[in-house]
Amino acid sequence: MEIKEINNKDVWEGFLLKCDEKTFLDSWNWGEFQKREGEKIWRFGIYDNEQLISVALVIKVKAKRGTFLFVPHGPITKSDRVTFSKKALGHLTNKLKEIAKQEKAHFIRIAPIYERNEENIKIFEELGFRNAPIHIHPEATWELDVKGSEQELLMNMRKTARYLIRQAEKNIDIEIVKTQNIEDLKKFNEIYCFTAKHHKFTPFSLKYIQNQFSSFLPDDEILIFLGKYKNEIVSSAIIVFWQNIGFYHHGASLSKYNKIPVSYLLQWEAIKEAKKRGCQRYNFWGIAPDSNKNHAWAGLSLFKKGFGGYRKDYVQTQDLPLSRVYILITRPFEKIRKIKRGL
Repeated sequence: MEIKEINNKDVWEGFLLKCDEKTFLDSWNWGEFQKREGEKIWRFGIYDNEQLISVALVIKVKAKRGTFLFVPHGPITKSDRVTFSKKALGHLTNKLKEIAKQEKAHFIRIAPIYERNEENIKIFEELGFRNAPIHIHPEATWELDVKGSEQELLMNMRKTARYLIRQAEKNIDIEIVKTQNIEDLKKFNEIYCFTAKHHKFTPFSLKYIQNQFSSFLPDDEILIFLGKYKNEIVSSAIIVFWQNIGFYHHGASLSKYNKIPVSYLLQWEAIKEAKKRGCQRYNFWGIAPDSNKNHAWAGLSLFKKGFGGYRKDYVQTQDLPLSRVYILITRPFEKIRKIKRGL
């Protein structure tokens, strides 16, 4: 096996199109977004006898907790055989150790998209990884198969969700607007900041969201949904459509209108848009652990599950310490942040 940098978008996206387990964090445009943010990135391809078998986006992250190399939802391997994944991950890890030395990174962090089972967990253990004290991207997601008819999707929803969607469709005061006007991100941001304050989490900056939007917009892979009640925007979402999958990436709503089912109709319109674009799946993004009813995401998770679908659990985010500094810069800072977030 050998590792090479991939600088051709068609090669990168073409390989990922053949892979089933993936998210937009693996996309070419997510790498472009990282560059807009001023981050240094590498797009690596792992080749076996000159055949591309795996890819990984690598991001150099400089944070208060130190410098580290990060692989979001990767590496992506075409084959789901454990031995194949182990070989690819082993070669990637060796390459990342070399880069970490050059870039003075204290550790390597990987947010795998491998199914959470004993075999896959063991792959990381044998390479010296350990569970990270906190995750950056979802380790559990809720996904919906949208290949069926609209009627079939409605019938597979929770009874309450289906009822609220139908009520919202009849309500002349409710309107869902789809837009790709970057100026409308300011409207989203107003609701988003309110939601962040209400639920006590730190929101991404408007500039950060604008950079994400601008990275996916040229390929028509992103939409803003605005949910209005009596002409007031009370709910909003940013949806990414990439390689036949729709992703509920950002969402926000005003709590004073919780009894008005605008958010339910907004999600239903996003699902229908995914179907219209030829998507086979709709990913609701992160959900809370089933065992923790007091989790910060518990209410949102219940909302997402109401639309039907199934749960996916990935191997926990993994860290490979490369210096003694790792303990000093990760444990105190990240455990405190974890407690504050209620995770």
